Amino acid sequence: MNKPSTPGGTWPLYLTVTLSGAAVMILELLGTRIIGPFYGVSLYVWSALIAVTLVALALGYYLGGHIADRHPGFRLEHVLLSGALATVAIPYADGPVLAFTDPLGIRVGAFASASLLFMPSLTLLAMVGPYAIKRATRDLDGIGVAVGSVYAVSTLGSVAGTLLLGFYLLPRFGTRAILFSLGMALVAWALLLAWTGRRERAAAGASWWVWLVGLAVGLLSVAGYAQPLRQTPGFGLLHEAESIYGWVRVVEDEKNGYRLLLSDSSVLSAVETKTGRSLLNYQTFFRWIPLFRPEARHALLIGLGGGHVARDLNTAGIETDTIEIDPEVAQAARDYFGFQPLGKFIVGDARFEIKRLGGQRYDFIMHDCFTGGSEPTHLLSREMLGELRGLLGEGGVLAVNYVGFRSGEGSEAVASVYRTLKTLFPQLRVFTTEKEDFTDFIFLASDRPLEVDAHSQDRRVQVLLEHEYPVPENPPGIVITDDYNPMESLQVRKAETYRKVFMERIAYDLLLR
Repeated sequence: MNKPSTPGGTWPLYLTVTLSGAAVMILELLGTRIIGPFYGVSLYVWSALIAVTLVALALGYYLGGHIADRHPGFRLEHVLLSGALATVAIPYADGPVLAFTDPLGIRVGAFASASLLFMPSLTLLAMVGPYAIKRATRDLDGIGVAVGSVYAVSTLGSVAGTLLLGFYLLPRFGTRAILFSLGMALVAWALLLAWTGRRERAAAGASWWVWLVGLAVGLLSVAGYAQPLRQTPGFGLLHEAESIYGWVRVVEDEKNGYRLLLSDSSVLSAVETKTGRSLLNYQTFFRWIPLFRPEARHALLIGLGGGHVARDLNTAGIETDTIEIDPEVAQAARDYFGFQPLGKFIVGDARFEIKRLGGQRYDFIMHDCFTGGSEPTHLLSREMLGELRGLLGEGGVLAVNYVGFRSGEGSEAVASVYRTLKTLFPQLRVFTTEKEDFTDFIFLASDRPLEVDAHSQDRRVQVLLEHEYPVPENPPGIVITDDYNPMESLQVRKAETYRKVFMERIAYDLLLR
């Protein structure tokens, strides 16, 4: 029969593997909060983090078994302490690592940065399982039960860590604080194991360095807690908050007199500080859309940003309901950009919330979720756009802002948006805000002709007509559906170009925590 070799029985081992399992999932999920602001929270970042986690687990399982058998002097508490040290090093290393991997591009860069930042700590935490099995058994009798129990408990720990992070920790604490606290928790448990197992060692002083490493982790964590927010020369940080959706900041560009609303690596709003005038050209075009339906009185805006589109529509006498997924963005719009809702003010995911609007019908629906940074591509599918069509009244207009390319790699994404809308609306016109290759595309779709007086002397009409984009008769691209939605892979060039523009016009350091 197997006999535990741990003082107090097997329960300390089960608690240890529970803690390590929770820590693995917390680190994997926090990876998007560290890499996301730099590379975007895309399928590539998630794939990189999942792949790195699986590789680290495989490596940790092998090394844990190998070292436990051949190097008995390296004990379980040493593994935990090493994992704690690697964990608290992440917030100190993220800036240099992301800067180092930047030239590799989004796909390779995301994988390389995830490997350098998270592979050491994840590998060390994965070594806990084999160590626990080694300490839980002295003979082969019952080893199957011991192995199954250890990995079952570790998996339950991962479930607990996932729920704890998503439902409690992230909505209340910052990423750095969670990482430092996790490191301290690992240290505390390692020191407890070292203290309870001291009688097993012939020389109690042989592990003096355990306490030294624990002290080092503690000092690094305390210094990290006390470290002031990262400051970027020329930019003042007015507000910072982490929601379950992203890292939201309100930043002042002191040199140019701009105020910016950022979510991860996306600019959601940019205004002149003194006048409040929006600096995003597509919002000017959105303000002119009522020219196509002067009788319009009710609109829905999906994607609030700083609230400027809703404000402009309300000023034009069009009552506007708004849907914004991120509560921190919604609050920042009210606190720092003067947004005051006049219609329904809904905070939630648009795919869910539009189903709760009942029999409401709109003259305009402004679909403004595609900035060029991280984008919710599930809001571009035919199914989603079809639900929006169902919310339009007779002659209502759906306006979609989408950043993309006129030609070359990435233009297929623009064509795909066009083709998808064309399957739902008989009338479709496209405008661009700039004559450059990389620009905002404004898609206007309706069941009635979209006409303005081409001979009008109204400057707005003339600018619109000058910026109309002639779509080829049979454009490339696909019809985007929930079942087949490869938009992220079609937008790699756009994401990389957007990051380049961001770093040229704003500041490279604003992508780093």
